[in-house]
Amino acid sequence: MKALYCQQNSPGEEMTFIFQDRKNLPPTRDNDVKVQVRACALSWIDTKLLSELKLEKEFLTVGREISGVVLEVGRKVTFFQPDDEVVGILPLDSEESGLCEVILVHEHYLVHKPEKVCWVEAAGTVRDGVRAYTALHYLSQASSGKTVLVMDGASVVYLFFLLQPFGTIAIQLAQHRGAKVISTAYSLEDKQYLERLRPPVARVIDVSNGKIDVAESCLEETGGLGVDIVLDAGVKLYSAEDESSSKSQLLPHKHDIITLLGVGGHWITTEKNLQLDPPDSHLLFLKGATVSFLNDEIWNLSNIQQGKYLYILSMIPILEDIMEKLSSSIFRPQLDEPIPLYEAKVSMEMVQKNQARKRQVVQF
Repeated sequence: MKALYCQQNSPGEEMTFIFQDRKNLPPTRDNDVKVQVRACALSWIDTKLLSELKLEKEFLTVGREISGVVLEVGRKVTFFQPDDEVVGILPLDSEESGLCEVILVHEHYLVHKPEKVCWVEAAGTVRDGVRAYTALHYLSQASSGKTVLVMDGASVVYLFFLLQPFGTIAIQLAQHRGAKVISTAYSLEDKQYLERLRPPVARVIDVSNGKIDVAESCLEETGGLGVDIVLDAGVKLYSAEDESSSKSQLLPHKHDIITLLGVGGHWITTEKNLQLDPPDSHLLFLKGATVSFLNDEIWNLSNIQQGKYLYILSMIPILEDIMEKLSSSIFRPQLDEPIPLYEAKVSMEMVQKNQARKRQVVQF
C-alpha cells in the first residue's frame, strides 16, 4: 500500500513529493475509524505554519480532505459503523496521508456523507465550505438585507499568498442567507462565468482593464451607503510600481476597501501581512467597522491548544451543514476532472506552485 508524502529540502528549494510503501496499519485504537479512501482533495502545504507550530518533520503527509467508506471502528466509537460513507478533514498534526487507500482517523474528524453527494464533490468542497462559513458566519453575519462583496468570485483568492478556489462557494453561501452579492472579475472569462450564476449576482465589476474603480462601483450599487461585508482576494499593500505581478496591480488598495465599507461593516481579509496606517484606522473608527483575518485553520489550532471539546462543538456542525447544502445543490463547486492516484504527485507539484486554477481531487 502506497501513500504520498512531501519531503522538505533546504530552504529556498522546491519540495519533493514521493510515494512511499506503507507497512500494515497499526491496530485500530478505541476512537479510531478505519476508512477506505475514495477521494482526496489536494491542498497547499503551509510549511511556515507547520514550523511555527513545531509540527515540522522530514516527511509531511499530503492530502487532508478525504471521503470514503468505514471499514472498521474502535470499541468506543459511537458515531459510525462499518459501511458508513464519511467525509472529513484530517488535523494539521495528522500522521496519516489522505492519499493512501486505507487510513485511520479519529471519529471526531469525520461526518456522514449524504448518499446523493459523490465522493469527489464531498472531498473537493469540504475545505472551501469551512472557509466560507468561517468568513460569512463566524467572522461576520451574512444575512438577508446585507450586501456582500466577494472579490474575484469566479476564480481564486490569495489566501496567505496561496491560490485557493473558494469564491464561488462564498457567493453561494451569501446568496443562500439572503444577502445581495457583488463580485469582481479579473478576466472576460470570469465575468461571463459570474453572469451565468443562478441565482444571479447583483453586479459583476470587471476590473481586468484596470480602469474601473471598485469603491466607486460599490458605492453606486448601494446608493452611497457602502457594503456590509467585504471578502477580499488580497489587497495592494504598496504603490503600483512596487507590485511585482500584473495580478497584484489589479488588486484594490486597502484604502479603497475601507472606503467602500458601510457603517458597521466587516472587512474579512486574506492578507496576513496587512498593515493599516493611522488614516486607515481612523476611517475604520469613524465607520465603526471591523477587520478580521480569514484563517480556516483556526479550528485545528483551537483543537491542538485546547483539546477536542471545542473542535467537536464547532467543527462537526459546520461539516454536516456543508454536506447538507452540497446534497441540496445550494453549493455547486468548481472542480477539475478527477485525477487518478498515479498522477497525484504531478498534480500536487502544481498545487504547491499555485498553478492549479480549480480544486484538484484524486479519485481512488
